[in-house]
Amino acid sequence: MWNHQIKIILVLFMTAFLLEPFSAFSLPKQNEQLVTMDIDVPLPETLVLCGEPLPLLDSWAWEMLDRELTIAVWDKSQVFLWLKRAGRYFPYFEKKLAQEKLPDDLKYLAVAESSLLSSIKSKQGAVGPWQFMDGTAEENGLRTDKSIDERRDLEQSTEAALDHLRRLKEMFGNWTLAMAAYNCGENRIKKEIKDQQENDFYRLKLPEETERYIFRIAAVKLIMENPESYGYRVPESKIYKPLKYDTIKVRIKNKIHITDFAKAIGTTFKMIRYLNPQIINDYLPTGAYNLNTPNGTAEKVMSALGNLASGSTPVSEKTSSKFYTVLEGDTLKGISRKSGISVDRLIKLNNLNGSTIKAGEVLSLE
Repeated sequence: MWNHQIKIILVLFMTAFLLEPFSAFSLPKQNEQLVTMDIDVPLPETLVLCGEPLPLLDSWAWEMLDRELTIAVWDKSQVFLWLKRAGRYFPYFEKKLAQEKLPDDLKYLAVAESSLLSSIKSKQGAVGPWQFMDGTAEENGLRTDKSIDERRDLEQSTEAALDHLRRLKEMFGNWTLAMAAYNCGENRIKKEIKDQQENDFYRLKLPEETERYIFRIAAVKLIMENPESYGYRVPESKIYKPLKYDTIKVRIKNKIHITDFAKAIGTTFKMIRYLNPQIINDYLPTGAYNLNTPNGTAEKVMSALGNLASGSTPVSEKTSSKFYTVLEGDTLKGISRKSGISVDRLIKLNNLNGSTIKAGEVLSLE
């Protein structure tokens, strides 16, 4: 009897001894906190986005901003990366927005969309820093095929995004609805305006993702305009610098392996792919497009392409030829950018029925 009780006591003692080290990790000691998160995120009394005030006296709008700002502020690693990447991309965005006379705040839309990552792809299939879907990309003159995806190209996608946003602003009359349409599509916004007989974003019932989208952009603006107010300090030395590279418009008829091209201009396969996230495989795509190479290599590019494949010669910023042969992946909007001739003018010159063109077709430019 006593032996049985002693055995039970020993088992209980050994069990407590073995579990004690694990319990030390799972429970804080008395008067000790593992994590302290007791500082609420301050909200502004007023906020303007793209020149348009958010109605923060409305409880729904106030709570939506509170939600998105709280989520963003506490995602510390992400915010630090936003602030670092902004040093690389914001100077270009700001320059383009100023040139196009568009609101500077639109740069925050790109942060909300992609966290400033060129190769990011959403579950729905949106790609690049401005998160274009296939159809919208094509409508805005971006080439997307098996060898190249210009949604990933910073300059090409930015130009397309700003064109698209400007058109949406003209369509809906204000930037808030334009940005909402950028998120869920212009047809959805038109339908809801018609069905609900409202044209104020803050009075419309829209998909939850779209309702959150505007406030997410606003939250990004608040944090990035004054990061120290939210506890973020990034030393100047840690902010990413803009990349320096040469950009040349090329027209390539035959495939060239990137390794061969890279060696010909004194760089590496990895560097060419790094500077050109729009290139999908191991070959320079055929067709006409922008090619980025290390700073100071432009002259080498010209001779390298001429030596590596017949017909692979650089073209000038604006073609001087009277005719243009349509290449695989070309769009009228893309040809318009290369030639400096408007899409409407190209359609009239060539008696086109809409914007559909085919590879091999010869277009008149005069």
